[in-house]
Amino acid sequence: MSGEANATDPAEDGRVRDDPSGMPRDPEVRKARRDRKVEKIRRRNHRFIVEIPLILWLVLVWAVLWGEFNLTNLTVGVIFAVLVTRVLALPPVTLSHRFNVLQGLVLGVTFLYQVTKASFQVLWVAIKEGPNVRSAIVGVQLRTGNDLLITAVANTTGLIPGSVLIEVDRSTGTLYFHVLNVKNDAEVESFRQVVQDTEAAWIRMLGTHQELAMLHEEDERLGRKRRLAVLRAPNLSGGDS
Repeated sequence: MSGEANATDPAEDGRVRDDPSGMPRDPEVRKARRDRKVEKIRRRNHRFIVEIPLILWLVLVWAVLWGEFNLTNLTVGVIFAVLVTRVLALPPVTLSHRFNVLQGLVLGVTFLYQVTKASFQVLWVAIKEGPNVRSAIVGVQLRTGNDLLITAVANTTGLIPGSVLIEVDRSTGTLYFHVLNVKNDAEVESFRQVVQDTEAAWIRMLGTHQELAMLHEEDERLGRKRRLAVLRAPNLSGGDS
């Protein structure tokens, strides 16, 4: 009697029950679980394919460090490379699957120009200002939280003489730089604009379609006519170029 009184029909309480095999009775729930499993396997396989160049590079570094390119050494290198990529796995990087060759050429040429120009400017600042040069820590928040673009912008800006990357806040997409010869707020804002222009250049070259559409809307709103991946660098003698 008491057992019958306490028994509850699954249909009456409105909850989805699993059958004795552990599978949900609702077909939609079953399909959702299967889709999640398939997606997990697909991502794991895709991640391994993406990591193949990294594994080959680690094997090459291993062989160079040991100075031997025989089969035994390369096999050991492969084992360690796979262990490193499995145990010390980095966060997955989302690729846009697009690359604009023209924008890439423009970015590459202007990058070399800015590196050369900034090198002479740093030399001139060192001669002119000496130990009296004033610097600043400048934070720049980017448009996107894409790890690949954050890394690209940080490295590109840091490689141009005159600024050094000191911190990355991945949660907010903010980069912090130590910037040479900054004397007022206007020069701080000028540097921020330079970094954001660098981000725009990378988006034009290999950003996602959504990021590119966002940038085009910004171009229309601000009336920008030049839509090439041109890199700029802060003019260390004042202003920007």
